Amino acid sequence: MRDAGDDGGITEAVRALGGGPLTESALREHAWPLFSRVRRETEGLIYLANHSLGRPLDRTSQDIQLAVDRWYTELGDAWGAWMDLQFAYRAQMARLIGCSRPDAIVPKTSVAQGLRAVINALPTARPRILSTRGEFDSVDHVLKTYHHKGRAEVTFVEGNADGAFDGKEIAGRIDGGIDLVVVSMTMFVTGQVLPHLDRVIARARDVGAPIVLDSYHAAGVMPISFDDLDADFMMGGNYKYTRGGPGACWLAINPRHLGEGGTPACDSMFTLDTGWFAKREPFAYDRSVAVDLAAGGDAWMEATPPILTYAQAMAGLELTNAIGLDRLRAYSLEQQHRLEGLLSETGVETTRVAIEGQDPPRHGAYVLIPTTDAKALLSAMEDHKIIADGRPCPTTGRWYVRLCPDLLTADGELERTAQVLAELAAAV
Repeated sequence: MRDAGDDGGITEAVRALGGGPLTESALREHAWPLFSRVRRETEGLIYLANHSLGRPLDRTSQDIQLAVDRWYTELGDAWGAWMDLQFAYRAQMARLIGCSRPDAIVPKTSVAQGLRAVINALPTARPRILSTRGEFDSVDHVLKTYHHKGRAEVTFVEGNADGAFDGKEIAGRIDGGIDLVVVSMTMFVTGQVLPHLDRVIARARDVGAPIVLDSYHAAGVMPISFDDLDADFMMGGNYKYTRGGPGACWLAINPRHLGEGGTPACDSMFTLDTGWFAKREPFAYDRSVAVDLAAGGDAWMEATPPILTYAQAMAGLELTNAIGLDRLRAYSLEQQHRLEGLLSETGVETTRVAIEGQDPPRHGAYVLIPTTDAKALLSAMEDHKIIADGRPCPTTGRWYVRLCPDLLTADGELERTAQVLAELAAAV
């Protein structure tokens, strides 16, 4: 889509950052210029909702424009370049989550779409599904809808009194009658990284139940190896940490579920959520008598794909992969520790949700502030030009304000946030 070697300055910026730990001074000099437009448009704001909607690079709008330009100049012939863009997106996603086969990454517009594709691939008409009460609203809603219509029997594992989940407990609930396990790697409200995930995956394998991992708050936050985890499926998106905007989501499929194409056996793992892009040669318009699926993950494609979502996601993925998740994770933890320390000094309470005996508790990319009136607190913060968000814990109903610094967040902004929150707490 763009000239070879022209990546909008990402390669040059990352090279200039060097190979050591990230620092604000180096990021300010070399990485921040990649975000000149969003920084200019939001000047004066302290943006701490990076866990909700990531800030885009300058190149993002350029990539979208290039993809649209193909439409203007080439009309139907643009499909060649558009499909190259789709493959590039899948390759970047594979790199992000440690998947050795880019064709195992299937673009989707939401995790709900990915989840439905998996449920609709199961060989049983009314599968027994095990999940948790801590899943994101879309996942929870899809599962409850299937249950309500009698298309699945869904059981939910409850969290502890603080809303934390234990992988050992989840694994203990997986028996031979379970047909599918759906669980988050990182809980979306509390940021808890699920402990003992390996036991959940191993137990699901033992009983022959496929497992779907929701990685929306893990992919782009911490290093992941889909190959090593050996889960059956992983789903996530680029809306948040990789700055890809809405609609750019994906489903990763373990190669053991990827066929060679052709007409599959009815009891094999292929989905009813399909369309002409799942055919072996979609642009050949061959109307064969039998189902004729493409090979690999292409068999999980659906109808005409939303090409622009690949364009909007590419710059953020390239930057994240170029910097490296190990370095980004270390910098994020450093920022969180700094913010927690500043808040503690001013008397503002923070918390980390964990299971008993877990020390230290592993968490995602944001700091939690428990509050009895999140809407009022967020509104008051916005009056001070500090943008965050709040969510209620699905199991306890307790509200938390979530604060997520990122590589564009200055230390002075963390100091200002702590000062404002202390003033707001004193005014109550």
